[in-house]
Amino acid sequence: MRSVRMRILATVLVLAGVAVGGWQLLPAKENTNRTITVGTTDAVTSLDPAGAYDAGSWALFSNVFQSLLTFEPDGVVPVPDAAESCAFVGTDLRTYRCTLRKGLTFPSGRTMTAEDVKYSFDRVKRINSDVGPASLLSTLASVDAQGLTVTFHLSSPDATFPFKVATGAGSIVDRTTYPRSALRTDNGADGTGPYALTAYTKDKEAVLARNTRYQGDVKDAGRPVVLRYYGDPAALEKAWKAKEVDVATRQLPPAVLAGLSPSDPNQRVSATDSAEIRNLVLDTAAASPLHDRRVRQAVAALINREELVSRVYEGTTEPLYSLIPAAITGHTTSFFDAYPKPDAAKARALLTAAGVHTPVHFTYGYAKGRGAAAEEAAELKRQLEASGLFAVDVKGYEWTDFQKRYASGEFAAYAVGWVADFPDPDTFSAPLVGTGNSMKNGYGDKGVDGLILDSQRYSDRSRAAADFQQMQGIVARDVPLIPLWQRKEYVVSSADVGGGQYLSDGTGVFRLWRLGWI
Repeated sequence: MRSVRMRILATVLVLAGVAVGGWQLLPAKENTNRTITVGTTDAVTSLDPAGAYDAGSWALFSNVFQSLLTFEPDGVVPVPDAAESCAFVGTDLRTYRCTLRKGLTFPSGRTMTAEDVKYSFDRVKRINSDVGPASLLSTLASVDAQGLTVTFHLSSPDATFPFKVATGAGSIVDRTTYPRSALRTDNGADGTGPYALTAYTKDKEAVLARNTRYQGDVKDAGRPVVLRYYGDPAALEKAWKAKEVDVATRQLPPAVLAGLSPSDPNQRVSATDSAEIRNLVLDTAAASPLHDRRVRQAVAALINREELVSRVYEGTTEPLYSLIPAAITGHTTSFFDAYPKPDAAKARALLTAAGVHTPVHFTYGYAKGRGAAAEEAAELKRQLEASGLFAVDVKGYEWTDFQKRYASGEFAAYAVGWVADFPDPDTFSAPLVGTGNSMKNGYGDKGVDGLILDSQRYSDRSRAAADFQQMQGIVARDVPLIPLWQRKEYVVSSADVGGGQYLSDGTGVFRLWRLGWI
């Protein structure tokens, strides 16, 4: 893997990226200071890397902060960014060491040291925010720092640790401006990434200017960018049609996406097979009406993904029957094998065996403005209630409020999208179904945990496939979540803006610096 020297096969995880239209065009040099406006329905939970584990926040982090490592476009192994070099020490995959680049400076002018790196990782774990990325660092036991050298000590062998370092969880903050044991709550961000955050208004916009101090993997720090946040796809569509934004991504309404044409001379369209999925998460806690595994199995036995995709998403997503999406190592059809078609008789038999009264009442939560979440909730409610076996109380909330509510266990079920943190199947296992996972649904299974740990032992990631396949069989049996669909990623830009295909390529990096006027 270039200078990081991890021996991971680059061929096992390639995502099938297909750009619509041939426009690998270079930016015009005379327009380097002209601002590009990007519109999105993603929301930012927090500007503090210790307090956010969502696509909208991490999209901003990958531009404003540096991690020791990053991913290049379509890359499957991390490369140095803030680091000069990184490598495992020895052969047991328990010690990982990085040497920082010399001369990295924060906005204050203070030079970054290994102590800042140690501080950043330690505070993520210490704060352990309910909606933060601490669960991603579950194998990190301790961090040592000396000069420009930082050493990570892992509690168990973890070949995927460099991938995790390259995510938003590895964002390096200035230890003099971020509280040790609490989240920073102002509208500032002191990072060393390709961009500086010059202004931020929550749920409105983030203004980004080129960071002239930046040193790292990015060779062209990019044009000025304004990220505008819209409350729902309809609002983004309106802004796009009014030419208030130059680029629209994540997400226009399904009907708009279904009607996009690469032959339209007024716009450029990138449509890419992505590793973004959506799951229906089910609360397994003792107080939940879905606590009994047979009740959750009954829910799985009733869901019709084909109708969901057709009625709500107009073919812009594909039905998913696997915890791990298609084109990723370890993908199976475990949910199709267990629940091949909607079967009310099977669901009724399961509920009878569980000894529960029908209809089973439960609360279903969703985030307002997140794609077609409201329409999806209505369709799932219709499917479940048509059997007469369930009564579903659907409730929608603003994104940040929704996160807090599901983290506190308020919903018996909720739907949430999941964007790959990095191009490896591990990102779809431990954070989703490991004990203490980020879904906060109370699920834990020793067999699953053992398979997660075993899968992390292999530097050759293809050897972990059997572990992931076995794990998915257990998940289909226990049903802590139900895979619903896998998305295609669409980016639409005006005819004079290139580089939209680099905003989403399955690596988890939102490359605003690759946008340019042409």
